[in-house]
Amino acid sequence: MTSVLIVDDQPLQRFGFRMLLEATPDTEVVGEAAHGAEAVRRTAELRPDVVLMDIRMPGMDGIEATRQIVASGGRSRILVLTTFDLDEYAHAALRAGASGFLLKDAHPEELLAGIRAVARGDAVVAPALTRRLLDAYAHHLPAAGDQGRADPRWQALTEREREILVAIGQGRTNGEIAEHLVLSESTVKTHVGRVLAKIGARDRIQAVIVAYDLGLTRPHEPGY
Repeated sequence: MTSVLIVDDQPLQRFGFRMLLEATPDTEVVGEAAHGAEAVRRTAELRPDVVLMDIRMPGMDGIEATRQIVASGGRSRILVLTTFDLDEYAHAALRAGASGFLLKDAHPEELLAGIRAVARGDAVVAPALTRRLLDAYAHHLPAAGDQGRADPRWQALTEREREILVAIGQGRTNGEIAEHLVLSESTVKTHVGRVLAKIGARDRIQAVIVAYDLGLTRPHEPGY
């Protein structure tokens, strides 16, 4: 059973989400919040598996709420809901520690699948869409250069793990990485897990952001 906290400043929106989730056997709504500060407080109290987080709310918005919830070190994971798939706010929420985002007009089955994926520890946004989002807001990213190679996160990786991180940053799937590096997908999956642990990334999306932050890959960089 996946426990969910619904965060949205619109009562009708919260009601709609609650109706959907309560009609689904494997999800349970444990609470609601109407703004970011309440979301932070209720997450600490209820410790839900997933926080369904609206971004644009009065007072503390969903980005700051996400940042505070992630910084608390709890197990709750954040699934952001946004109106536009290239919304700058969604980009900021991912950087704050969200595990992915969906559009508010997503089909019910997409929302449920996203909640389940986040609860499992997976990232909801597909690698290619993650890269498209970051490409759109590349002006927020640091200039490319060798400074990333001096970062402790980079230094902690083996040569193979560095190759894996660069490939993740390029938006490559495990299958594509396996083909390029002539490895099995299970081996790539093992390497990805080690990379995430060493760089302190909660999931693949955060690893993409780290790769961009370190200047390891740039927007519109050629692929394999």
